[in-house]
Amino acid sequence: MKLEKFKNIYIITSAIFIIWMLFLDANSWFYTHRELNKQIELLKDEITTLKRDIKKDKISIKRFSSMEELENYARVHYFMKKENEEIYIVEYADSLKTSDNE
Repeated sequence: MKLEKFKNIYIITSAIFIIWMLFLDANSWFYTHRELNKQIELLKDEITTLKRDIKKDKISIKRFSSMEELENYARVHYFMKKENEEIYIVEYADSLKTSDNE
């Protein structure tokens, strides 16, 4: 009869411990898995973004493989020029800062 009481205490203690570890603890099984699943989703989103960037970069590399395209890009975006050549930058009135617009 005394052994039955101890068995019940051990069973109850074990059940409380299992419930505590699964649901209530800061490092519980469900909490940890929920956090890990969130991280997995963020990493999957990052993978898709990086794959999209890789495709864009491959297109750019293919486009700039010819020297003419590279030279044209440098002229338009970085205002580079050839020797004995002058560049004139035209700004429109609405793009200039004036005292009225500030």
